[in-house]
Amino acid sequence: MKVPALPRLMVAPNGARRSRADHPALPVTVEQTVAAAVHCHRAGADGVHAHVRDEHGKHALDAGLYKELIAELATQAPELNVQITTEAVGIYTPAQQRQLVMDVQPSHVSVSLTEMMADDDTAAAQGFYQHCFESGIAVQHILYGAKEISLLAQLIAAGVIPAEQLQLLFVLGRYSENQQSRAEDLLPFLSQLSQSELSADWGLCAFGQAETDCLVAAARAGGKMRIGFENSLWHRDGSVAADNTDRVRELVSALQ
Repeated sequence: MKVPALPRLMVAPNGARRSRADHPALPVTVEQTVAAAVHCHRAGADGVHAHVRDEHGKHALDAGLYKELIAELATQAPELNVQITTEAVGIYTPAQQRQLVMDVQPSHVSVSLTEMMADDDTAAAQGFYQHCFESGIAVQHILYGAKEISLLAQLIAAGVIPAEQLQLLFVLGRYSENQQSRAEDLLPFLSQLSQSELSADWGLCAFGQAETDCLVAAARAGGKMRIGFENSLWHRDGSVAADNTDRVRELVSALQ
């Protein structure tokens, strides 16, 4: 079955770790996240990478909250693509991550390759990825380093992950000093992808003050982009953005 295309410009408005103590405009509740996504959509984003939080503001893989968020966005911004996350944050197991997707049945989901394979249950992973493919759920495989492309290629060769309609997210700066990305950090990913001979639609996210420049570099290289307070609160001049919409506006302007 054909899966939905990877959005060109996705906003990640909150992530799993930051709180309103880090920035007062960071959305925490479903209502706040929906409002942020709607404003970012109007500014030029065609997708949202959404996290939900529990009643204490902590990261949660909660199917009910995700269904609520997806329903609200379908009403308020029906053209916006909604991607949920299975991010473990050291809390959730691969089985719990898989169950979330089974319960929600989203159109888009991001899945860390290394997190999903952490329990070495290859059969369960294969069943999960095959279900997503057959159900038309677009899985964006999160890759934190270029070497993970080799692992992905091995899993595809073994039949664990379908090779068709492959979607990837390259994460720049996760392991760099102070999590500050550089545009040139994209090059190893592109080199490894070329060597793997995999055909993939890929996007990029980047940490820190160079987020805008990294995303512009990705667009020029034929990639998609993910921007927002999950990864950076700053504009390219080092100033703090007013909100997620402010970040989207800067990127849209930089791309012109």
